[in-house]
Amino acid sequence: MATDEPFSEKLRVPEALTFDDVLLRPKESRVEPDDADTTTRVSTNVRLSVPVLSAAMDTVTEADLAIEMARQGGLGVLHRNMTPEEMADQIEAVKRADELIIRDVVTADPDQTVHEVDEMMERAGVSGAPVVDEDDVVLGIISGTDIRPYLEVGDRDEVREAMTDEVITASEDVTARDALELMYEHKIERVPVVDEDDRLTGLVTMQGILARREYDEAARSDDGSLVVGAAVGPFETDRAQIADEAGVDVLFIDCAHAHNLNVIDSAREIKQEVDADVVVGNVGTREAAEAVVDFADGIKVGIGPGSICTTRVVSGSGMPQITAVAEVADVATRHDVPVIADGGIRYSGDAIKAIAAGADAVMLGSYFAGTDEAPGRVITMNGKKYKQYRGMGSVGAMNDGGGDRYLKEEDEDEEFVPEGVEAATPYKGPLAQELHQLVGGMQSGMGYVGAETIPEFKERSEFVRVSSAGQTESHAHDVVITDEAPNYSPDS
Repeated sequence: MATDEPFSEKLRVPEALTFDDVLLRPKESRVEPDDADTTTRVSTNVRLSVPVLSAAMDTVTEADLAIEMARQGGLGVLHRNMTPEEMADQIEAVKRADELIIRDVVTADPDQTVHEVDEMMERAGVSGAPVVDEDDVVLGIISGTDIRPYLEVGDRDEVREAMTDEVITASEDVTARDALELMYEHKIERVPVVDEDDRLTGLVTMQGILARREYDEAARSDDGSLVVGAAVGPFETDRAQIADEAGVDVLFIDCAHAHNLNVIDSAREIKQEVDADVVVGNVGTREAAEAVVDFADGIKVGIGPGSICTTRVVSGSGMPQITAVAEVADVATRHDVPVIADGGIRYSGDAIKAIAAGADAVMLGSYFAGTDEAPGRVITMNGKKYKQYRGMGSVGAMNDGGGDRYLKEEDEDEEFVPEGVEAATPYKGPLAQELHQLVGGMQSGMGYVGAETIPEFKERSEFVRVSSAGQTESHAHDVVITDEAPNYSPDS
């Protein structure tokens, strides 16, 4: 086949950089790290107090980790190696986690015996229950203190004889402050929520209010529920609609190469079918950003930078992450579309470099895979604890349903060509601890540049190139580390 361009011209190649190739240039500053505000947007309508997302990987993010991510101010993105119905259940679990008004209320019947209700409350793990009639009208409330032996209430007595029938109730528009004042005033721990006909619609508890106060920086949607994201396949309109109906805040088109025209066409259709924000990814070039920026609520960047991703080696294709983020941000910023840097982040310094390159937030997988809340199983090797971690392009993940992320269809007679590996990552303990170290390091980077906010940081920050000798100098060197710091491991 003839070509007008000599093949030798292909060797005139541009240079692309990643995290170790650059450092932030320190600048005059009056900003203390603790005063740096990391609030950011990850999509058109979702803001976070912490610019961090957990990856949609089946050994990283399920409901438990998504709940904790949102409580700490970030966003957990549920993986899609589960049925759409299972995903909907997990979305609903996140949404219910810190809700002010509990909707799934354990109730008692006035004709039940005290013994029956006592056992029912023990099974449900609650210490009290509203008593309702067949129309759900609230008649009273019964708690553990109502059925203690010293109150002369027998196990065979009916609930109507033991319940407190002077019930303090609240309306649907009750606020946490109003409910708390009612509880203090009447020395109670729970308030039934009723409609205009005194029918039970929910319950507010002292424990629930105090839990919400504990997480005052939590990422919440307009209705007060925790925010949650979910990954859907590039052609999974049905899954997207089910997740949307379950209340997901952000849908992530989960594709290794989103600059595929079929993927873009499908993503446009999904965007038209759902109310949730739609983030499109992954991309790695300016041209890819231009192809999706007119409809996407966010763009996710990363072609092969992940620790368990082998795309660049297997396919020979990819883009070093700092350059990829910068190219996409050049386009996205002009259209006010947030950018998420996905993959390749080993240290907090890498995360803040990604922000400096133009990202609004970062997504991490292996960083969180070792935490208590991640679903991977704990294993012990050579006396040390690890958790299972695998790429969504690994054989195992593909066999469990993730093959179409790499635009590969499952065929019983044909093996997958994987673009990831299965591995183990050190066990780390609670997610909150890891996130604290990550965000604290990012705030330190903002302090060195003299920026109080993410937008100001992106404007003020400058990079310097680093030689291989400079990269060595950046790490601990010429010493034997006797006590590892919680935010640095030479093995990273």
